[in-house]
Amino acid sequence: MTALRYAQADTQSFMADPAAETMSRDALAALQLERLKATIARAYERVPHHRAAMNEVGFAPGDLKSLDDLERLPFTVKGHLRDHYPFGLFAVPREALLRVHASSGTTGKPTVVGYTKADLENWADLMARSFACAGARPGDIIHNAYGYGLFTGGLGAHYGAERLGCTVVPMSGGNTERQILLLADFKATVLCATPSYALNIAECAAQQGVDLAAGPLRLGIFGAEPWSEAMRQELEQRLGLAAVDIYGLSEIMGPGVACECPSRNGLHGWEDHFLFETIDPETGRRVPEGHAGELVITTLAKEALPMIRYRTRDITRLSTSPCACGRTHVRIMRITGRNDDMLIIRGVNVYPSQIEAILVGFPDIAPHYQLVVERRGALDHLTVEVEANALVAESADAADKAAAAVRHHIKSMIGVTCDVAIKRPGEIPRSQGKAVRVRDLRPKV
Repeated sequence: MTALRYAQADTQSFMADPAAETMSRDALAALQLERLKATIARAYERVPHHRAAMNEVGFAPGDLKSLDDLERLPFTVKGHLRDHYPFGLFAVPREALLRVHASSGTTGKPTVVGYTKADLENWADLMARSFACAGARPGDIIHNAYGYGLFTGGLGAHYGAERLGCTVVPMSGGNTERQILLLADFKATVLCATPSYALNIAECAAQQGVDLAAGPLRLGIFGAEPWSEAMRQELEQRLGLAAVDIYGLSEIMGPGVACECPSRNGLHGWEDHFLFETIDPETGRRVPEGHAGELVITTLAKEALPMIRYRTRDITRLSTSPCACGRTHVRIMRITGRNDDMLIIRGVNVYPSQIEAILVGFPDIAPHYQLVVERRGALDHLTVEVEANALVAESADAADKAAAAVRHHIKSMIGVTCDVAIKRPGEIPRSQGKAVRVRDLRPKV
């Protein structure tokens, strides 16, 4: 087990591993290059897919002389994991795996990831580092409502919280009434969940007359789906806590790849374990720091499943400017959307998070919605289904006025013309984990 070294100069800079979290930019770059060389050599030697991909572009491990040489290497995408299902991208024998996780596989074969003993230790360390960065402390009671099982969120958060020295309530997702009961009875100080499910908990608690905001909850560590600043404010107001963003994806590790500090000005990406790039999604070329692009991640310490230039499909910006917390690692600015979640409606790019930012806090409108896309003639058409309070939803005149107001704001803020369908409270499906924001009814090609 790795020994974590706690330090706290003030409430803003509590660190699980201060020596690693405050390395100079030059020292980080040197460590990254050393680990990148080892990763590339390992992948070339042990993973036929990576060896073939490098050979195709005429790249040998010895050609890597600087971090800039990484740009010469081809990308890895989710389809490669499905093509080599289940264990074809692993760099270790199956017997060396202590655990596997997998996606749901609802659109085909699941993507399978695995971990050696060292991988699991590193994951727990980085999750503990992320929790400390967010504001959790040893001794906190952490109510973990991320799903357990093949999804990486539940177990990733669980072992990281234990590594930090917290008391973990392993609730998983669902059974919302019991979630509320145990939050109140066990007096949790930290809530871990997807933001959409945290909102569901808050809504159900209010319906039961339970004021969670008046309790000891002080911190929410929310992730696994894009969410807006407006959603952050809504969660903070309803739950009486500071809402902090955490980032990760199973192909790279799981949660804990990056996390916000109390400054909440971007998520610190742990550069001693991962190398981050942003690229133009169309050309694949790198974009300058500070410019929006698709996030690409290369693992630097993974044994079982090294990932080289993995395209996350997440749109963000990177910043290496100093942070008030004292950490020197790159900051990943809030994810604004995903390439594969983006809708193109009559030439206008639309992300669900853009719609969410308009709806949250809108008078008489609840922050529950779905985007329904269908084909009308030769054109795609968008209908935004939203819930209104009972007084509005049950009055045809009030519902029409609310729909018109929402439609006008969407048109003026995003530039897309859509229909708005007002639903009664509870008619939009509630999330027990990751929210389903888009229903695509267009004919499959």
